Amino acid sequence: MGFRCGIVGLPNVGKSTLFNALTKTASAQAANYPFCTIEPNVGEVAMPEPRLDKLAAIARSKEIIPTRMNFVDIAGLVRGASKGEGLGNQFLANIRECDAVAYVLRCFENDDITHVEGSVDPIRDLETVETELMLADLESLERRVGNLEKKAKAGDKEAKLTLDLVLRAKALLEDGKPARLVKYSTEERKAFEMLQLLTALPVLYVCNVNESDAASGNAHTKHVEARAKQEHAACVIICAQLEAEIAALSEKEQAEFLATVGLNEPGLIKLIHAGYDLLGLQTYFTVGPKEARAWTIHKGWTAPQAAGVIHTDFEKGFIRAETISYDDFIAFNGENGAKEAGKMRLEGKDYVVREGDVMHFRFNA
Repeated sequence: MGFRCGIVGLPNVGKSTLFNALTKTASAQAANYPFCTIEPNVGEVAMPEPRLDKLAAIARSKEIIPTRMNFVDIAGLVRGASKGEGLGNQFLANIRECDAVAYVLRCFENDDITHVEGSVDPIRDLETVETELMLADLESLERRVGNLEKKAKAGDKEAKLTLDLVLRAKALLEDGKPARLVKYSTEERKAFEMLQLLTALPVLYVCNVNESDAASGNAHTKHVEARAKQEHAACVIICAQLEAEIAALSEKEQAEFLATVGLNEPGLIKLIHAGYDLLGLQTYFTVGPKEARAWTIHKGWTAPQAAGVIHTDFEKGFIRAETISYDDFIAFNGENGAKEAGKMRLEGKDYVVREGDVMHFRFNA
């Protein structure tokens, strides 16, 4: 598993330019007019993982398979999108399928690129997008109330639980607050997720700046960073145009180019890392002569759950996990060296997987 991130924002803020850079394709048409994206574009990219190359070199793996993630470029939202304005609800529906939402916010001045609101104000733009998503959520919840009330009165326990969640979320939305602020118990978690509320998804603010501001940001990005800190949201600064330019370069050329503008890494890596942190994800590895592979799991998952990402049979028939930390695998030059040094551990069903673990699962078929 990786993650599926929806890219949303007002028209002409750089969403499609960013998407093109992220996926290293030109499949999303980036043009200076609203609604140039008429279908949601989905791009799959590999997670940059230098550790995987080092593991593969030691194990002489024939194939390297990184974990992957999807980015969904969704057409520019405008005021009234929740009521069908612009391209409306068909795009709101695509957001429901995502794990997180990246709000691309225009934080650059350029008289040659029209702003749909007539001026640059990323906080106003953020609130416009959020409001449309909240209105769509509110409409969705209002449609459910009547039916849930009938079932709850008839003694349906599941309906009663869901109705309580719906009313709590509805009250928040009516107060102008997103559904991700709803507090719910572990027992209510699944029912809440089944509501598929747009504003329940974790949010990542992406400040799109000019090249000159890519390293340190500007006054606009400071406002967004302050808002993100207040909301405990993630925030990254990216120059989408710059990312588009370096996307076609080799790794060495990228490093040289980035150094000239004061950056240590491409915005893609910053965005992915921010997304991983936002969703509480981590990586473990399986390594052998056939392949070296990275796997994405949630932090806190046990060894059987991690094994289940490879195949459900691995989780069902889990016996134990032969585990070596990444650092030990490198330090002792592979599995055999780690074994001889006593660095391989046999972990059971209760073991909580750590970031960078190199694992081999034993299971009953």
